[in-house]
Amino acid sequence: RELSKLPWLNRILLSIPRMQKIDLLLEQGNVQYPLGYLIGITLLLAFTGFIGGLLITTNFIFAIIAAALLGTLPYFYIHIKKRRRMRKFQEQLPDALDLMARSLRAGHSFSSGLKMVSDEFEDPIGTEFEKVVDEINYGVGVPDAMKNLSSRVDCNDIKYFVISVIIQRETGGNLSEILENIAHIIRERFKFEGKVRVLASEGKFSALILIALPFVVGFAVFIFNQEYLKPLTSDPAGRIMILVAIIMMMVGIFIIKNIIKIKV
Repeated sequence: RELSKLPWLNRILLSIPRMQKIDLLLEQGNVQYPLGYLIGITLLLAFTGFIGGLLITTNFIFAIIAAALLGTLPYFYIHIKKRRRMRKFQEQLPDALDLMARSLRAGHSFSSGLKMVSDEFEDPIGTEFEKVVDEINYGVGVPDAMKNLSSRVDCNDIKYFVISVIIQRETGGNLSEILENIAHIIRERFKFEGKVRVLASEGKFSALILIALPFVVGFAVFIFNQEYLKPLTSDPAGRIMILVAIIMMMVGIFIIKNIIKIKV
């Protein structure tokens, strides 16, 4: 994959190891723009935030914070898009495995089953399986093509599928029955995850209230008594207090998120 349309920038980005991981994030989110475009947008937003923060507050620290916040917006957008796409892939996977199992029982080859999934399902699972079919058609071995699928898709369930296919091709066995069992396990895990989500909903709602409360109170005080909050922006000690409060809020959000996040 090209990281940039500009040859010189592409060579520079290829020489930086972490750029490959960010490019993988773009691929997982099915973002059509190259990595060089993302970096350009990030730098532009960061520069805009720095200049805007400097003009509005005339404070260097706030300008840096504004630049950092705006500069990370593209990354968060791609991360959210990737998470939604991987979630949809996970939801499509049981049906895709059932389709492959039925095709194998009907006498089709494994490659034909992959082709059927790529034709019948929409993005993301149709797109990813189509890449596997293309790799196999171009001469890549099935185990290597399956490993490439596992490295592209950030989904734990796909690893069971890949490992099962690789082991079955080496040792033999009824692959259709294995795929049906994997699909059944994934569906049962979805049911259990739904129960856990319901039980954890009260904690999530409490976390949202705790996170939103300082901002709601601050906005209400600003509406009814603007003079009360002026020392926070005009006095240097007030600006330091705001900065400390923001840092403490971020730490608190991180802790609360890890408390209410239950992996299944």
